[in-house]
Amino acid sequence: MTTARQLHLGAFMRPVSIHTGAWRYPGAYPDANFNFGHLKRFAQKLEAGKFDAFFMADHLAVLNMPVEALKRSHTVTSFEPFTLLSALAGATERIGLVATASTTFDAPYHIARRFASLDHISGGRAGWNIVTTSNPDAALNFGLDAQVDHGERYDRAREFYDVVTGLWDSFADDAFIRDRESGFYFDPGKMRRIDHKGEHLSVRGPLNIARPPQGWPVIVQAGASEPGRQLAAETAEVVFAAHGTLAAGQTFYADVKGRMEAIGRNPDHLKILPGVLTVVGDSAEEAREKRALLDSFVHYDSAIASLSIALGHDATGFDPDGPLPDIPETNHSKSGRERTIALARRENLTVRQLAQRLGGYGGLAFVGTPKTIADEMEQWLTERGSDGFNVMFPYLPEGLDDFVDKVVPELQRRGLFRREYQGPTLRDHLGLPRPVNRHFA
Repeated sequence: MTTARQLHLGAFMRPVSIHTGAWRYPGAYPDANFNFGHLKRFAQKLEAGKFDAFFMADHLAVLNMPVEALKRSHTVTSFEPFTLLSALAGATERIGLVATASTTFDAPYHIARRFASLDHISGGRAGWNIVTTSNPDAALNFGLDAQVDHGERYDRAREFYDVVTGLWDSFADDAFIRDRESGFYFDPGKMRRIDHKGEHLSVRGPLNIARPPQGWPVIVQAGASEPGRQLAAETAEVVFAAHGTLAAGQTFYADVKGRMEAIGRNPDHLKILPGVLTVVGDSAEEAREKRALLDSFVHYDSAIASLSIALGHDATGFDPDGPLPDIPETNHSKSGRERTIALARRENLTVRQLAQRLGGYGGLAFVGTPKTIADEMEQWLTERGSDGFNVMFPYLPEGLDDFVDKVVPELQRRGLFRREYQGPTLRDHLGLPRPVNRHFA
């Protein structure tokens, strides 16, 4: 089976494996999440595999879990994303570099400067993953006594997007004339202030950095709540989704792309990439054995803590061998809570079983041979469940090497994935247009 559509592949690289047991797997690098030499090698391997982007998620607090679980987590320490991605920009040539930055706990001028700088340093390979930050402990690190309300976080995020993209448009692309004869370095007529005064933000501008090579770094979003879907339809160019089934992916895909059409955006200008854990074996049995071994390294302390985080509710008092009780709504991530409850109901899992699943990784997983993994990816693409995937590796380096060396060639053989990059920028990889400057169209 062939298709004219091409898969887009991002690599979820912070943590380098989302699975709690990854650092304990035989042959894995225990310090992979906080070792620049390893991370540079991973980025170069992904670029050799022609991946669209290296994605670095970020947290603004140590994960809010009990210390008995936290002491088992390899995510407790990691690099600040702009520092790491700027270093990786010098160690790579083509792969996109995507970082998370919060609209709740940072200023838009800071965010605009950092991403504009990264886009210039990398030659047009930056992407901004917009998040509103649901971890309540992050609020305590930024002078607040409690987390900002969910709805208010999204209202601020929408205004924040307008300010940051307006700042990126501060200068026309040809503003910097650098005319030695006249002595004019730039044309003042090609600089604009945004003079923004809104409900949440007040920013004069202009940004003190030339317009980024891509016009704007690629806008990336995650989240499946109602406000999140609408924000994605209005602003996003890539969505990192989280769906456990093809049917759920198709529903989300049709909903968000339909919202884009309703407001006059081209649905092809948004790529939806669900996260997927890939475990590759030479046989299906070998792949299942690898996954079982990986899951065996998850301690129950970590498992029940992960369940509590996913639900936004303390699960330690639940009957481990009973069904998941009704969970009240909280101010935490709504989409994560809903996915967890749906998984428990769909598979009739006890609290212990659900915790063990989430303690390792409870989301979409393709566990099999290069052929069967390629089959599943092709089905999601052709049946409009996704435009590709944000790939998560089970352990490093072997899990990454298995995918690049075995699955990528199978996808290329089918005509589903590029053999070479078609251009230098992340927008080129994703087939996205360069935004028109709102001030100097």
